[in-house]
Formats: sequence, structure tokens, C-alpha cells
Amino acid sequence: MVVAVALAVFAWQAWLGRATAIAPMEEDPLETFLNNHWNHPLPPQGTPRPEASALESSLGAQACGQCHTEQWEAWRTSLHSQAMGPGIHWQLRLMDQAQGNRCLRCHAPLAEQKALVALEHGWSAVPTQPRPEYIPADLHQQGVACAVCHVRDHERLGPPARPESRLEGTAHQGFTAHDAFADSRFCATCHQFPEDGPRLAGKLQEDTFAQWQASTFAGLKSCQQCHMPDRRHLFRGIHDPATVREAVKLELATFRENGRGAVRVTVSNVGAGHHFPTYMVPKVYVRLNLHGPNGEIRLLGEEVIGWGADVGITREWFDTRIPAGGRFEFERSFPLPEASGWRVSARLDVAPREHYERVFAHSLQQAGRMDAETVADLRRALDEARRTRFEAMSVSRSLDALLAAHNQAAAARCAHEDC
Repeated sequence: MVVAVALAVFAWQAWLGRATAIAPMEEDPLETFLNNHWNHPLPPQGTPRPEASALESSLGAQACGQCHTEQWEAWRTSLHSQAMGPGIHWQLRLMDQAQGNRCLRCHAPLAEQKALVALEHGWSAVPTQPRPEYIPADLHQQGVACAVCHVRDHERLGPPARPESRLEGTAHQGFTAHDAFADSRFCATCHQFPEDGPRLAGKLQEDTFAQWQASTFAGLKSCQQCHMPDRRHLFRGIHDPATVREAVKLELATFRENGRGAVRVTVSNVGAGHHFPTYMVPKVYVRLNLHGPNGEIRLLGEEVIGWGADVGITREWFDTRIPAGGRFEFERSFPLPEASGWRVSARLDVAPREHYERVFAHSLQQAGRMDAETVADLRRALDEARRTRFEAMSVSRSLDALLAAHNQAAAARCAHEDC
């Protein structure tokens, strides 16, 4: 990530102190809350309240799931829960502590998570005392866990309870409700680089929140309404076929042009409140095929929607992302077949981790310089990235009407020319 976050030398018991966040100059209460809530690096949680049970005090997601079952079950299937997968593990093994913490700022932001990662990798700034019970041994493997968003100083926070909520009583000695949890600005801490963040070709490498702000969706829908519908902790995005189908519309038009068949493909960003896709990792392939009556398939053309760059992110190759409300079009012409029964199709294939696929494959060329465990993680990361590819949607049109019109025109021309 962007801002270097050095993990200070501390013992586990040093976490029991309180860190004071500096309130911003703005008078907007929501901005004030967010600036304190996401005051990076996040301070340690400190000591649990003496009256709290072990379950209530735990920072682990599974403990939260004992009562918040639906949220936990949804989160377990989300990319937030997978933020500390093999794709980042192999890289952490090659990093020093300062480099690693730049990644952990969003992949595992809690101070307690960073400490566990430091212990695992033998970094210099590590706790010297036994791990407290309220910190699960695998907390750092839980990625963007419940506590990342909902716990500060062992206080539980969240959006205002819904009228039908069944969770009442004195659990956690209550919780602090705030409207910020339903505001898109809540997500910007990880989904928007600051103005001085890393850029390519003058564009911020992570710019999703600003893209949303510039769209018509900013006054209509928040990030949460699309990515957490009905408060479900799904966090679906480009990796999910249903979300892609809600985001874009694929259209296909056929026509005759200079005695040949022609087809126009249009991909419209009708539902994503930001660019489609939003940043450089995913790629969307628009494939145009001609299908014969006997199963023959001919590729008429392929275009890529996305932001392409070299593996070192030093050179931009192309940027064909579709802004919210925009569209992507291309045309191809071809000789009309002589027989009937042919059709043309357009298909959208999504590679959610295309850039990572290339990075991982390129890195494997240096496998001889890595230890066996790092290489194993890297191979798992590459395999995992490749397996995320899917076909999102397709449309097709018969060419029989074009062929009939072509034949009629040819017959008329032939009669006129006495052929």
C-alpha cells in the first residue's frame, strides 16, 4: 500500500495502552469519526473489559459468528476473508517488516495481526510476552476480519440496529452505532489511494472511491448498497459472475456492409458505480465468434477491457476501462457464408486476477533464488489466480436474415445485369 507503516518495538503487554487519534480540522462529524476510526496504523485494542466473557473479548471472526451467524457465513465466502492468501504470503516471505506492513495496512490492518505476522516471519519488532487469549493464533490469517471494521479499543461499533434486529441485551456492554458504516467514505481507506499515492501514466493505481464520486451513482447508491446488499457481508465484485452481469450490458447487432456481413459489439457499464473494471488487476475479454450449423467455430475478433501494464507497473499498455455510464464498442466484418444456419456470438470472459497471473508466472522464473516454502506458496497463488476465470455472459444472433437479404440483392443485381 501507499503509506509506510513501521511496526514499533513492543511487548504484548505494551498493547494495553491507549493511543489517542488526532481529530481532523473538519467539522463534519462523519469525517471526524472516519479519520479517527481509520487512523493508520491502527492502535492495539488494549485490555478487554474485566466483565467481558472470553467469547465477547475475542478478536477472532469465529467468535463473532457465534451470534452474528449470517454475517459470518457471508464473510467466510468473501474476498475480505481471503485477503491473506498465498498470493500475499509468498511476497511477505521476501519482504522486510516495513515493506510487509505497507501490504498489511489493508490485508490485515489490526496491530494484533501485524504482530502475529512479525512472529511468523521472524521480523525484528515482535512481542516478547505470550499471546493473550483474546487474540486467536490465526487472527493474521483471517484477513479483513470482523474486528478490522467493528472493534476499536475493545469497543464494538456498527451501523444503527435495524428495527427487526434480534440481537438485544447487554452483549459487549452494548455497541456504538454510527451512520459512517453505511457511507461510501468508510470503504475509501483501502479502496482509494491518496493524491500522492503510486500512479501509472498519471493515474492513481487505486482510485475506486474517486471514480464513484465522479459518477451519477454518488447521489444514488453507496458502495455498501451494491457490495453489501441488505447488509450482507458478501463483498462481491469482478470475481463474481452475478455481480458482473448486474454491472454491464452486452449487446450484439448484425448488418450488411459492402456486400459482407458485419457485427457490432457494445458493452455498457450500466450498474457499476465506478470504472469497469475499476483497476489494473482484472481483464475482461470480449470474444466474437462465427458458428456454423455443424459446430464449426471461427474467431472473428477479440478485444480486452481493462487497464494493461507490465508486471513491474512501470509502463502502461492500454486503458480501455469503461467509466460508469459509458460503453465500449468494436466492429468486425466477414464474408457471409453461402449456407443458412450460421450465427454470430459475443462472449464476455473475465480474468479477475490477470495481472497477478502474469506477475506470479514471471516470478516463478526466479524460483531457484527462493526457498521451497516460498515457491510452493507462489505456485498455489498462480493456480488459485488462474482458477478464478469464468464466462460471464454471451449473446448470439442468426445470420440467416442477413444471408437472405444478401442473396436477394445478388439476385436483383444479377437480373439487372443479365447474368
